[in-house]
Amino acid sequence: MSSFVCLLEARLHFGASHDLKSKRKQLKSLKEGLRHRFGAAVAETGGHDSWQRTTLLIALVGDAAIEARADEIERFIELRCPNGCGFDRTLRSLEDLTD
Repeated sequence: MSSFVCLLEARLHFGASHDLKSKRKQLKSLKEGLRHRFGAAVAETGGHDSWQRTTLLIALVGDAAIEARADEIERFIELRCPNGCGFDRTLRSLEDLTD
């Protein structure tokens, strides 16, 4: 059975946020949901000082079903960020990473 690593970069827009405190509250809830529901590792990699935008890097490890989980994560985020989001996905097999 093959193992895979999937990196999902999510660029998010929080249109309802009017300050960093509001954005942080929404972002904390989103990150906790991703960790709890999907077992994903999540890090904020951009937009730290912006009160409406941020970039998250989400990492998943698993079998061939990993792409379906990444699709679910995108839908989960889209429902929570209706003001806009964009995604880039990188998928590598364990063999790709160890060669």
